[in-house]
Amino acid sequence: MSKNSYYAPSGGLPPQTQILTDRAMFTEAYAVIPKGTFSDIVTSFLPFWKDTRFWVLSRPLSGFAETFSQYIAEVQPNGGSDKPETDSSAEGILFVVEGEITLTIAGQVHVLGEGGYAYLPPKCDWTIHNKSKASAKFHWIRKAYEYVEGLDAPEPFVTNENDVAPTQMPDTGGVWATTRFVDMADMRHDMHVTIVTFQPGGVIPFAETHVMEHGLYVLEGKAVYRLNQDWVEVEAGDYMWLRAFCPQACYAGGPGSFRYLLYKDVNRHMRFSGGFAK
Repeated sequence: MSKNSYYAPSGGLPPQTQILTDRAMFTEAYAVIPKGTFSDIVTSFLPFWKDTRFWVLSRPLSGFAETFSQYIAEVQPNGGSDKPETDSSAEGILFVVEGEITLTIAGQVHVLGEGGYAYLPPKCDWTIHNKSKASAKFHWIRKAYEYVEGLDAPEPFVTNENDVAPTQMPDTGGVWATTRFVDMADMRHDMHVTIVTFQPGGVIPFAETHVMEHGLYVLEGKAVYRLNQDWVEVEAGDYMWLRAFCPQACYAGGPGSFRYLLYKDVNRHMRFSGGFAK
């Protein structure tokens, strides 16, 4: 059982008496999808999945973030899939935020509880089912793997956040740390999915402005987050989607830790859409 607390959406539908004002926003540089928008009517269903629904948090959009998609899956007891991934180019990350799932990779069975993390390379033989008596929820981050001549694709692996020691950021006194599930120097990986933790009062002390795209799902706590030119209040269950070069920073608000699941694309040359003229 995880010793951490992870927010997971419960669905449902707001009452007719609720006002429409919310924190949801979509700009040219970023999007904020607050937890209040995760209702029943915005879920999606996918082929070859049984008793499972998905909240789609991000998808490639021309002119916006383009490298990845991210879902929250809710799997009922006896639900799941024998054919979960239909795109042979896609790699995936799974992160369990509620309940328990049974993941089978090339015949090897893994039971992932809360905090469970799995990396699935392209063309990986995997299935996933909920064999428990309660619903299970997990994040599924997908990306088209970018092959590089001379580098093999990574192997699949399974771990849990509780088994990975966080790395403290330099000169922060431990108020800012990152849980890293793969070696940052392993060039086979073209994306990193980590967990970032700020203790109350911790900050990103400059406006990060960089080429990596981001998906940030707030697992716990609250903060004021800088997105482009705006300061936005976010809390557990909110999702942020940042295109490349969108400035970002944050102040962790307390009273507890502020933690988020972070996606970014890494370790590859920038693609040219038209190639080189001869």
